[in-house]
Amino acid sequence: MYRKLGRDSSARKALFRSVLTSFFRHGRIETTEAKAKEVSGLADQLITLAKRGDLAARRTAIARLYDEDVVRKLFDEIADKYKDRQGGYTRILKLGPRRGDAAPMALLELV
Repeated sequence: MYRKLGRDSSARKALFRSVLTSFFRHGRIETTEAKAKEVSGLADQLITLAKRGDLAARRTAIARLYDEDVVRKLFDEIADKYKDRQGGYTRILKLGPRRGDAAPMALLELV
C-alpha cells in the first residue's frame, strides 16, 4: 500500500514530479518523512533507468520529471556516479518536527 498524502491521484503525481525534479536538481531536499519515503523509491527507479541510458529510458524520465535540463543531469552526471552501485542511491536522515505544525521532517539526499 502506498501513502496517499491527503491528495487525489493527479495532485499526488504532480507533487512527486516536482519533488523529484527539485531533488535531482539540488542533490538533496528537505521534506516531510512520508514524502521522503515515497520519493526515495521513485528516485531510485529513475536512477536505475538513467543507468540504462537508451532513448526509451530518457523519454520515460522526461515524462516523469518537469525539466529536461534535470533529465540531462540525471543521465550524464548522476547515472555515471552510480554505475558500479546496485541500488540504494538515496539516504533519508530524520531531522525532527517542523516548527509550524510539528510534522516530522527529513532530509533526502543522494548517497
